[in-house]
Amino acid sequence: MSGLNSASIAVTTDRTATSALESRGVHVQWLNCTADTGAGLIGGASPAASARRTADVDCTGRTKEGKDITINGNVTQEFDGRCVRGDLTAKAGGKAVFRTAVLGNCDAAPSTGAVNPPLGGGSGTARPTVTVTVTVTESPQGK
Repeated sequence: MSGLNSASIAVTTDRTATSALESRGVHVQWLNCTADTGAGLIGGASPAASARRTADVDCTGRTKEGKDITINGNVTQEFDGRCVRGDLTAKAGGKAVFRTAVLGNCDAAPSTGAVNPPLGGGSGTARPTVTVTVTVTESPQGK
């Protein structure tokens, strides 16, 4: 597998986690996710065919009721804005909401890039604004 893109992981995790939280009755006011791909390789110090790259993911947010939301874990794969795979745990108000290996629908059609698609068929219902903060860490490369 090629390298992971921290920006796409952060955005996809934000979108899919918000949806997963909402489907479990957590009313998300806002959620910010960051991903750090500098976590290295699983399986040893040197690259090998069996080693997989991971991204450490941290999300913080707030419910409409004012409770803190946290999502932490790692991501090993991201699929075109549709889903992430890894090990992620979500809490709201200090209580566990979910622990999952997949967020999103990996079998769905690729994302069209719409950040906030209309809810409920364009009924004019107000939607929360989601702000995604992406932290990208780059290392200088020597010759």
